[in-house]
Amino acid sequence: MKLKLLSLGIFFTCQLHAQSWQKIHRKAIVVDTHNDILMQAADIGMVFDQDLTGKTHSDLARWKKGGLDVQLFSVYCDGGLKNAYAYANREMDSLDAVVARNLDKIVKVANYTELMQAVKQHKIAAMFGVEGGHMIENDLTKLEALYKRGARYLTLTHNVAPNWATSAADETSPNPAIGKGLNSEGKTGLTEFGKQVVQKMNELGMMVDVSHLGDQSFWDVIKLTTKPIIASHSSVYSLVASRRNLKDDQIKAIAKNGGVIQVNFHPGFIDSSFNRKEEAFFKRHKTESDSLMKAGMDEWYMMDWIYKKYAAEAESMRPPLSMLIDHIEYIIKLVGVDYVGLGSDFDGINLTPLQLDDVTTYPVITKALVEKSYNKKDINKILGGNLLRVLKANEAK
Repeated sequence: MKLKLLSLGIFFTCQLHAQSWQKIHRKAIVVDTHNDILMQAADIGMVFDQDLTGKTHSDLARWKKGGLDVQLFSVYCDGGLKNAYAYANREMDSLDAVVARNLDKIVKVANYTELMQAVKQHKIAAMFGVEGGHMIENDLTKLEALYKRGARYLTLTHNVAPNWATSAADETSPNPAIGKGLNSEGKTGLTEFGKQVVQKMNELGMMVDVSHLGDQSFWDVIKLTTKPIIASHSSVYSLVASRRNLKDDQIKAIAKNGGVIQVNFHPGFIDSSFNRKEEAFFKRHKTESDSLMKAGMDEWYMMDWIYKKYAAEAESMRPPLSMLIDHIEYIIKLVGVDYVGLGSDFDGINLTPLQLDDVTTYPVITKALVEKSYNKKDINKILGGNLLRVLKANEAK
């Protein structure tokens, strides 16, 4: 009898625990600051109000299933692309078309007030984040035009930077053959025009995004900005020494600024052994990958194709969910729970951590945080509250 009562007690405890994290996730405002589905829409015609299960990480129905409330859609093209501003607008058009067909499910919002109204109506609140300052084509009027279309952050550089700032790639691995590594003033960091970009963003209420920035550019932003900044999709350098991750002094500076670090799910940024595994994987499949590249396939899509073909091998390379949680916890322990959030990079990364197969799986993060004994208030901050605070602060005049 005692054993039966004990078993029943354990069963009901487990049931209460399950209800607890599910309820927390359902009631939280879940915000993701970086999703690259617009790239796939523009490049290969993915229509994301259709069922794309097995093809992408994201589509409209699966966002709803995963409890996502707010998505900042990445507007991205390679830094070497001509007519980058026109391409940015083409990607924005693809979201506008989906919204127009699904006004009962998703809506573009311009500010915090509209965002909260959309959430109350159980719609996904959509904004843009422009990934790369090259897309403004050295023109502040184009920056303002992108803001008016719904861009609420600008990542100042991608890997290939504009001539007014230096990226992490520029500052760590410059390519003398193409003159990269320095800005147009022959230095690292922001030029005078780069500083004007930051000032204009502060004036507009557009969040400055320091993901992809080189160290000198980062510190120039910190010195200059009058509003809280974001790192839309970066993780922790002390855990994984990637040039795309943030060092402790940078994390502390963002916290002091009142900003937020949105942790990236990319295995190479959260698992220190991943890059070695990936290199070995593509070495094994070099003949095939070289053939696809010679046929004209873009490198990212080539990698995606090879990973899907050799799915069992790829599965063995995925890091555990716990490694992502480690990065979230590292930031919390270093500067507090008010400065961390989620910037998945779904559909901009080929592989994800285990359990985070696609956008339906955001709840496993909530479950992991409950199991780590974080309370509802702190989990709400991590899932979206911290980013909403920064958005609201940027809107303040």
